Amino acid sequence: MHSEHDPAHADGAADAQHDEDASGRAPRAGMRALLDELANGDPDDTLALSDVLQDLGRSTFGVLLFMACLPAFLPIPGLAGALSGPLVMLTSVQLLFLMRRPWLPGFIARRGPQRRTVIRFERATDRALKWLERVVRPRLGVVVEHPAAVVFTGLQLVLLGLLLSLPIPFTNYAFACLLMVYALALLERDGALMLVCWALGVGAIGFFGVLSGNLIALTWAWLEKVF
Repeated sequence: MHSEHDPAHADGAADAQHDEDASGRAPRAGMRALLDELANGDPDDTLALSDVLQDLGRSTFGVLLFMACLPAFLPIPGLAGALSGPLVMLTSVQLLFLMRRPWLPGFIARRGPQRRTVIRFERATDRALKWLERVVRPRLGVVVEHPAAVVFTGLQLVLLGLLLSLPIPFTNYAFACLLMVYALALLERDGALMLVCWALGVGAIGFFGVLSGNLIALTWAWLEKVF
């Protein structure tokens, strides 16, 4: 595990050079482009995470966070958060420790959502994403790329993933939508949007976590197991 590398530049200079188009600028891997690619095919296909995450370079963590959030939008109370939460936390811990590339155990890497889930999500969010793509853009890169910023983002996402796992009534969609915005900020390398995420994340963690006491107890138990 290499802790000195920034996950926002997952493949380094070689991949950045490889990704450049004829104009000399690296193409953007936005949310809508990602959804279009994932939705293209047989709706009954299963999108294995190992296949989805291949050759994504700097976008890998944002894409993995996006994929981790999808089950939370399923109309299955309790189960959806129980599926999304641990995967969000697995992704977030790797950001927290500044891992260069995300790692997934084989039994998770071979699994993923059905393509029809992505298609439904794309249809449901099409109008919102059209608006977002007009205002979201690469900016304030230090907020997304600086190691201290990445650690802070990872810490918030660990706690939000933990909250998503808890059986808090009527919160699955709220937490999943917030996590999707984090994924969008990582995908688009938008530091201004990440600052908004931080503010909303602190509010959500404070309101739902610290005030209830559940987050502190569960976080302490988790830290005891890790360390």
